[in-house]
Amino acid sequence: MPPSTHPTHLRALYRALLRELPTSRSPLHARVRSAFLTPPQDPAAALRSVQAARECCAYVRAQRCYVTLLERYNPGMGADEKKRVELSARRVGLGMPDVFLRE
Repeated sequence: MPPSTHPTHLRALYRALLRELPTSRSPLHARVRSAFLTPPQDPAAALRSVQAARECCAYVRAQRCYVTLLERYNPGMGADEKKRVELSARRVGLGMPDVFLRE
């Protein structure tokens, strides 16, 4: 049995995938679980599916990091227009008039 298809390696990969997924139970959780419970019988197919799972885990981890960096460096990205204007004014050293802020 190759090391990448050893049960302890598969369990670690399964847990890594679950850590990267949203916390709520979803059909995706069930799909990942069923994929790990019924591995392919062909050793070559098993190695391909393990490699695909590793790549998926790396991709999801990179996406999570990307979103974190986007939120950190673009703080007004999800804000409404008034908040975005206020943040832009503050960024260049200006303050918004009270009239605009009260509306």
